[in-house]
Amino acid sequence: MESHNRFNLPERIEGLSQLSYNLWWSWHPDAREVFKVLDRSMWKSYGHNPVKLLKDIPYYRLVARAGDASYLSLYDKTIADFKTSIAPGNTWFERTHPECADQLIAYFSLEFAVHFSLPLYAGGLGVLAGDYCKEASDLGLPLVGVGLMYPQGYFHQYISQDGWQSEVYDQVDFDEVAVSRVCTPDGKPLMVSVPLDNVSIHVAAWVLNLGRVKLYLLDTNLDANPMSYRNLSARLYGGDREIRLLQELVIGIGGVRVLRALGLNPTVWHANEGHTTFMLMERIREMVQNGMALEEAISKVQETSVFTTHTPVPAGNDTFAPELIDKYFHNYWSQLKMDRDQFLKMGTIGGHDEAFNMTVLGLKLAGFRNGVSKLHGQVCRKMWHGLWPDVEEDNVPIESITNGVHERTWIAPQYQLLFRQYMGNDWMKHQDDPDMWQNMLLIPDESLWGMHRWLKSKLINSVLYRARRRWVRDRVAPIQPLAMGALLDNDALTIGFCRRFTGYKRASLILRDAARLKRILNRNLEPVQIVFAGKAHPSDEDGKKLIQQIYNLAKDPDFGGRIAFIEDYDLHLARDIVCGVDVWLNTPRSLMEASGTSGQKASANGALNLSVLDGWWFEGYNGQNGWAVEERGGGDPDTIDNQTAKSIYDLLEEQIIPLYYDRDAEGLPRGWIKMMKETMRSNSPLFNTSRMAKEYTERFYLKAIHSQHK
Repeated sequence: MESHNRFNLPERIEGLSQLSYNLWWSWHPDAREVFKVLDRSMWKSYGHNPVKLLKDIPYYRLVARAGDASYLSLYDKTIADFKTSIAPGNTWFERTHPECADQLIAYFSLEFAVHFSLPLYAGGLGVLAGDYCKEASDLGLPLVGVGLMYPQGYFHQYISQDGWQSEVYDQVDFDEVAVSRVCTPDGKPLMVSVPLDNVSIHVAAWVLNLGRVKLYLLDTNLDANPMSYRNLSARLYGGDREIRLLQELVIGIGGVRVLRALGLNPTVWHANEGHTTFMLMERIREMVQNGMALEEAISKVQETSVFTTHTPVPAGNDTFAPELIDKYFHNYWSQLKMDRDQFLKMGTIGGHDEAFNMTVLGLKLAGFRNGVSKLHGQVCRKMWHGLWPDVEEDNVPIESITNGVHERTWIAPQYQLLFRQYMGNDWMKHQDDPDMWQNMLLIPDESLWGMHRWLKSKLINSVLYRARRRWVRDRVAPIQPLAMGALLDNDALTIGFCRRFTGYKRASLILRDAARLKRILNRNLEPVQIVFAGKAHPSDEDGKKLIQQIYNLAKDPDFGGRIAFIEDYDLHLARDIVCGVDVWLNTPRSLMEASGTSGQKASANGALNLSVLDGWWFEGYNGQNGWAVEERGGGDPDTIDNQTAKSIYDLLEEQIIPLYYDRDAEGLPRGWIKMMKETMRSNSPLFNTSRMAKEYTERFYLKAIHSQHK
């Protein structure tokens, strides 16, 4: 049973205890403020982590706040809003589908980005999963999440003076983050076992509250396990292929078993990417062990399972050598009433010695399948046509539901206040209504531009803080704070390029013609600056070389301090950047961006996308809300890259820079502001998780639920 007061809090404000252990506070500005004002310095130095704050704050400060009328007014309002938000009641799902209120959806993902105090994410997949769970809470979807609890999470990034990325892993103190051990009714830690080779691994769980949604995080660091297995869940995407397979065994098979041990029996099972698709196989095993024929069990699982793939190229999908599958499943397939060949065939298209493919497993065993944008759906149908060779490519049964972002998380609180004024206090409840967004046109230009300039200043102050902290703390050479943005200018046109550093994303494309770029950045009266941020996977040497190339240019005086690489990209820095830049640059190789939700976040804050027509931008671009980068040239990639870079330079020199610096007598760039309003008006109602979650519900979840009621 969860304690109502885990900390030594005055009785008048003891509700802070429960609130701190529910990440609902992280996407509600008033709830963040109720912790921040306790001690602003501690709040900042503790990484906006209320659990750690309440654990360490001096008691006299709490007593002072408990007697402060203005604080208590904020506290009472926040606690009342919180209780209303997590209570059963008048949610979208309950109003629209009351007959399904007692159903349950299980959402499996290998990573979840919910807050930067919990590094359970590496990039876009985790951010999408975290946003989706928050939206499920807002809409009242009866959903539970299942993931892994990584005590070392994903790495912190440090850049050396020569520009090389190094990785540092910190151990998460579970007593200082908002997770609780899952226990049995008698108070003992809940534990299940997962078969591995000829032994079993024990799996426990932690629970993280996200509003109404519970996220169960599996943990193998238990005394009951041998040391070789205790660190299986230590790091996200750590280790070799065998470690990866074992992690996916734990989340797939262990996740199902934890839910069963909790007495939870979902009607719908949603696998977010191929990493989690052993969950489908485990449910077939359950049915077969209960006496159901294999073919019927497969059919039952298909009827109730959703599989979302995020990968646009075959090589990007998780695969395992047959020998590894033999090692860990030779005692498992007999429980499915299968032999080896039948089992391996579930994860292959046809070849006898083909690697076992987790995406193929998901596509075969889930009856509802989708890519994450319209263009990505087309790519998937072509890529996986071999699984359905007897149907036309356009009829391959893989649909598309375009990703969105959780706008309550990603739209700057200052903009949210402005939207309340011109779109109504309940605008967030209608965020997927295009008609409501027409009211963007009512916002005075000076109000929107003033807010944008404030947010841009906030971004640059954040960058300066990070650069100064690194210089003081680590005594780095003075050139490093300069490369990290110490010379950024509040008034310069600011371009953001922030994402995972890997080859196909072409982070260095804008650097292709260094001489021309120098002229663009160093225009006397119309300067331009570029903010880069992002991590390369620890084993991706090419990605690290891209970072090094950019970092070394950032140190070059010829670029005037107008290139900055901000190290250790995380959720907190991402929020500052998407809210503060003027232009969002995205240059993936064509048809290799499945969705690209970072551009959606920037657009929701008025940044104008300068992007290849790939992923979501293929749907979002309307000719008046940003710019489309042409993939010019043909033949070899080098020629294509040269010509595509030229397209970027042409757009900057001929359209973007002149528009940004065209000011009227009041100092306002009216044409630019018009495009800001248009990108927010046209894209915000379409590319949000409210629309996305409703679409999954209407197109997949309800069909799966109703199939069980027939």
